[in-house]
Amino acid sequence: MQTRRNTKKQGTSMRLVGALVALFRVNANFTQHSLSERLCIHEETIASIEQGRRRLLPDMADELDRVLETGGALAVAVEHLPEQEKYPVWAEAYMAHEKEAIALSWYENQVVPGLLQTEAYARATFQTTVPPLTEDERELRVAARLERQVVLHRNPPVRVSFVISEAALISHLGGQEVMREQLRHLRDCADLDGVSIQAMPLNSETHAGLSGPFILLETPKYQQFAYTETQLGSQLISDSDGVSTLAGKYGMLRTQALNLKETQSLLDGLLGET
Repeated sequence: MQTRRNTKKQGTSMRLVGALVALFRVNANFTQHSLSERLCIHEETIASIEQGRRRLLPDMADELDRVLETGGALAVAVEHLPEQEKYPVWAEAYMAHEKEAIALSWYENQVVPGLLQTEAYARATFQTTVPPLTEDERELRVAARLERQVVLHRNPPVRVSFVISEAALISHLGGQEVMREQLRHLRDCADLDGVSIQAMPLNSETHAGLSGPFILLETPKYQQFAYTETQLGSQLISDSDGVSTLAGKYGMLRTQALNLKETQSLLDGLLGET
């Protein structure tokens, strides 16, 4: 986790890089809207980077340099940040890996995994944050979460497995209409290439995931990572023993959960379509 001093320094460097993005964009005669359309990303993402609220990651720096014809200036700026500022907090480090992952395995026991959330459901999760977020902060996080979901539609498809507690499926988070839309979305996602969704039933007599949610991830270079979150922070795990322990837990969870067809039948039943 970052110290306050490092966070402050990081904010300063993010504002500096953001100011460069804004300058180059204006000089290239782009609006935030037209640039977002050119890059096929949310306009809010451009605004957040320029305002120093969102880190410019290396791959996007390369793309901006190409579109804005800046001769690699942004990539160089990101590359030469001081080491303590160059790398993001654990959550952002995980998201950078998630974007390029070739395989993901995700266990969740309280909410629907972020990659499977609808906009309304994602907004409902952020509305429960304590202390509360401002409206701008909440909308920024919703946009960022939805933007990450492009990983499910890559070609070739990424291999993604989800094990979700039945408790998350029968909750009333956001209200009845929000949950119904979310369940319908889950049912649709279950048919995506490369995606498998399994429900962990409430009546299961054994449970390998009682210690909490976690994610396993494999990169194109076949690096293995695990990611966990707590109330006050998060951890990206690269230690082979730690990753292996969680991989064993995930394998056991998949055997304890409903299979794919059973999970689809559960979702159909919750939607009143059986």
